[in-house]
Amino acid sequence: MQAWQPDHFLPGFEALELEFPDDYDGRVLATLVRLPVRNAPRGSVLWVHGFIDYFFQRHVAERFALEGYAFYALDLRKHGRSNRPHQHPNFCKNIAEYYADITRSIDVIGEPVLLAGHSTGGLITSLYAYEGPHRERVQALWLNSPFFDWKLPDWRKAQLHMAAALGRFFPFLSDRKTLLPDYGRSLLDAGWQFDLALKPLEGFPVYYGWLGAIADAHAKVHRGLDIRCPVLCMHSDEADIVLDWRHISRWSRSLGPDVTVLAFPGAMHDLTLSSPEVREEMFRQLFAWVERAVMSPA
Repeated sequence: MQAWQPDHFLPGFEALELEFPDDYDGRVLATLVRLPVRNAPRGSVLWVHGFIDYFFQRHVAERFALEGYAFYALDLRKHGRSNRPHQHPNFCKNIAEYYADITRSIDVIGEPVLLAGHSTGGLITSLYAYEGPHRERVQALWLNSPFFDWKLPDWRKAQLHMAAALGRFFPFLSDRKTLLPDYGRSLLDAGWQFDLALKPLEGFPVYYGWLGAIADAHAKVHRGLDIRCPVLCMHSDEADIVLDWRHISRWSRSLGPDVTVLAFPGAMHDLTLSSPEVREEMFRQLFAWVERAVMSPA
């Protein structure tokens, strides 16, 4: 395994490239990022980003460190730091392709984790906590606006499902008009900074094979899971311009027997990028829940 190196995108952080066997695109790697800390009495956190995304939320890592946690973030294969020119960016044929990235990350961390997922990362981590190889090493699951359904009118969903069906045979057919730049621009307008090469406002092509992978993952969630660890799901309201909070509230309750759902009106799609007052309340509720669910379980 390669050694930890200074991260090129977040000064003060370190990055570790994780190598995997070649897939249909060729060479594959994922990137684990950490904020080095001397002491982490409350354990470790592993953050998984969303679609057309990577880890850039420095303030989240620093806040967890202040609370006594070792913070790690994973740039999944073909995303962010891990994307390579020969690959189809942000693409998978099956969500389970990402399980190896999470499993290897947990191995590197070397202890059970609070697994955190935002948006598509929330969908991936939910399924990992249900059926992933190291699911028994997931102490708790924190979902930040998880992507459990499409925020689209019915006629548009019908088109999407037709494209997903076509993607079973032609996975690399793509559409550049599926995603709008509104959300990325709203983050820039709010003062957040991120690398536009890794998280471009116009996005990357949405491949039909990826649509099929998401449709299959949604179907699993909609049938109901049986995640055995405590789950905390957080969502916004109509202020979320990416997902419908009603879908999140509905489907999160199908994840397992121990699910807490909290709403934060006025929050951004990524709740950690909300206004300071919303963000502070979100963190307060999060750490209180972890204390109850993990540090002092019933």
